[in-house]
Amino acid sequence: MVSKWAGKLSEEPIADRVTIVSELSGLAGATFLVEAVAEDHATKASVLSELGRHAGGDAVLATTTSSLSVADLARETGKADRFVGLHVFNPVPKMDLIELAYAPDANGDVRERARKLCAALGKTAVEVPDIAGFVVNRLLFPYLFSAVDLLEETSMDPASIDRCMQLGAGHPMGPLALLDYVGLDVSKAIGEAIGAKIPARVEALVAAGDLGKKTGKGFHDYS
Repeated sequence: MVSKWAGKLSEEPIADRVTIVSELSGLAGATFLVEAVAEDHATKASVLSELGRHAGGDAVLATTTSSLSVADLARETGKADRFVGLHVFNPVPKMDLIELAYAPDANGDVRERARKLCAALGKTAVEVPDIAGFVVNRLLFPYLFSAVDLLEETSMDPASIDRCMQLGAGHPMGPLALLDYVGLDVSKAIGEAIGAKIPARVEALVAAGDLGKKTGKGFHDYS
């Protein structure tokens, strides 16, 4: 199922501004197309290549990748000059930042329209280099994985580690809860992309299918 945003940002009910289409060809008239599939180059490349064939000549193509090369994904579309990395943070209603990363060929119109979209969404856009993990994940995930290492070293309760970082460092969510929230499979993929050492505990949980909040179990139990 493919969703097409079909209206201006307004106070109208969301249902009145959204059209659902079942084929990518139904997006031919869209002016800003954002891909948000699995954090895997081959999967994203397949979708973006197809989007590139259907997108109009003036359309901006975007990816929500948090760790993959924007330049590499841009080439898959055949429209590298009209491509942007649009990394939105979760939970979206609470997080203000959108990281904007561009392929080298991205033109000025694309850059301006991406910034204007972020502003219209009430978000703060920060242009970041097209490097693995951009800024936030490049700095964040080594810290998150270090919390897993500490868990293994000390046999502390995951909730206690999270509570320490919430109360002692002012973090809104502890590191182990955040890994669960992101998804341990996604966290593993991001870690691999930025060259971080993946803790054995994360590898084991992923292999067992315990991927965090979305499956009901990870470092914490959500059942």
